[in-house]
Amino acid sequence: MSDVDITQFKVKKEPYYQPVADEVELYDAAYAARMPMMLKGPTGCGKSRFVEYMAWKLGRPLITVACNEDMTASDLVGRFLLDKDGTKWQDGPLTTAARMGAICYLDEVVEARQDTTVVIHPLTDHRRTLPLDKKGELIEAHPDFQLVISYNPGYQSLMKDLKQSTKQRFGGLDFDYPKENIETEIVVKESGVDGDTAQKLVQIAQRARNLKGHGLDEGISTRLIVYAGNLINKGIAPVAACSMTMVTPLTDDPDMRDTLNAAVQTYFG
Repeated sequence: MSDVDITQFKVKKEPYYQPVADEVELYDAAYAARMPMMLKGPTGCGKSRFVEYMAWKLGRPLITVACNEDMTASDLVGRFLLDKDGTKWQDGPLTTAARMGAICYLDEVVEARQDTTVVIHPLTDHRRTLPLDKKGELIEAHPDFQLVISYNPGYQSLMKDLKQSTKQRFGGLDFDYPKENIETEIVVKESGVDGDTAQKLVQIAQRARNLKGHGLDEGISTRLIVYAGNLINKGIAPVAACSMTMVTPLTDDPDMRDTLNAAVQTYFG
């Protein structure tokens, strides 16, 4: 058994999350059925915050894994380590979650190699088991365990996509940037700026999102809008704040930067 303290993974304070549709009710039902869930949507639109909020609402511990192309199956399930007494098994985050009944959240799962993601298969069907081949142990997932994955469909390619054998093990929720009034409310709450400033920031972001596929790979995320609001709330001039958070991180193309800066000047010039 794992000797990890479950309380360290509890979400102790309610995360701020503004529902945009019926995603809370749908996830509630999915968790009641212990259905594995897939969250799809652009960068910075609230997927991770949503999972954190639902873990808090359900009173379940949350273990988050930021997936990357160097992540191996051992990074997820565990490995033997050498110490002064010899070899000792150390559970990985997926194994820890399965043992303790946590929600395990694999963020940007397509960044992991496909031979790594197949280890989740036995946990996402009727078996709800996790074989630890190196240890010769078969873990039966705790009744409260749930697996959640997320990714950005905008970055999909033949080289970075989930196999159908993986996709069809999950229920899915689509996420997108919130409607203007909801996003404005989020920016006010998260950054502390007034409603008029927040609305202008959101409108700049909406202009930039219309350029996706026309010079921009990705639109301005809600996260970046909040960053701009944070700077403005700290006394930074709006034009400088927007340049730092909503233009410079997004593109290196001089013409596209001019276009974005022109949008900023329209609202704050």
